[in-house]
Amino acid sequence: MKFRTIIGALAALAASVTMAAAQDAVSLRLNWYFGGLHVPFYYGKEKGFYKEEGIDLTINEGRGSANTVQVVAAGSDTFGLADSSSLIATAAKGAEIKSVMTVLSSTGYSVVSLASAGIKTPKDLEGKKFAVSPGDPLGQLFRAMAATNKLDMSKITFVQVDPAAKVVSVLEKRVDALLGGADDQFFLIKYKGEEPAALRYADNGANIVGMTIMTQEATIKNKADLVRRFVKATVRSWDETKKNPEGAVDATMKVKPDLNRASQLDQLKVDIELMDSANAKGRTGYGAEKDWEQTLALLKQYRDVATDKPWTAFHTNEFLPNAASN
Repeated sequence: MKFRTIIGALAALAASVTMAAAQDAVSLRLNWYFGGLHVPFYYGKEKGFYKEEGIDLTINEGRGSANTVQVVAAGSDTFGLADSSSLIATAAKGAEIKSVMTVLSSTGYSVVSLASAGIKTPKDLEGKKFAVSPGDPLGQLFRAMAATNKLDMSKITFVQVDPAAKVVSVLEKRVDALLGGADDQFFLIKYKGEEPAALRYADNGANIVGMTIMTQEATIKNKADLVRRFVKATVRSWDETKKNPEGAVDATMKVKPDLNRASQLDQLKVDIELMDSANAKGRTGYGAEKDWEQTLALLKQYRDVATDKPWTAFHTNEFLPNAASN
């Protein structure tokens, strides 16, 4: 009996070693330093969703979507979390990369102000001064919202500041508002003790696909099964986070204990709202044709993206669970 027990234990150990050896080492480059948007990835890792798919996941913080796209295109990380505009702008110039999952179907780009500034409708933007950073897409896509709402751009002033100076510029009232994120600078202002307001691009005629998971075309071609397993685990991570955002933040705080829990939860709840668009509701990971086509059209018109490729050259739904029914 004792001999059988030993044999059984050795067999279990061997199986465990085999499973560990079978794990694929994968890295995910985030778009920025840790925030509420990133909670589902840490939650999925904490719950073992990636491990169950045979993936040993390393999560690396980012320095902006444009940088993340470059890093993944160069092969330094397996997958990246980046906004659709950075992905398309780089791919249109020849980088062999593609989105394999739409994380946020709506963009969080917004005009963020103090509530006391009285910016409630697009027409309130005329006569105002906004902080914007060189090279970011927010200023260019602002023109799309302005055109949709027939704003007089000659009555709007942009002030170039470093990204870190945007919030300070608003708090010190050197500008009336900043161009930023409803899930980002909005809460930086709130947790400085001020009442913020956000006028979202997506609600005012200038929605583009928000965040995506992207990878190299070579990874899609040569490691399709890995891509499928990664997307499956990520969809599961976001679905479980939607069911229990508080628990997801608590799990993540084990890894990042110095963060403000309330702020992370606030940010995450906005990102959960942004998962949906009018064309993609309740379908985690799914990229709707209308959303991607509109994104491409706006980028061509307002970000000078030059391409004659269809939206399917930049995104695919083929790796989603139950992809055949999408």
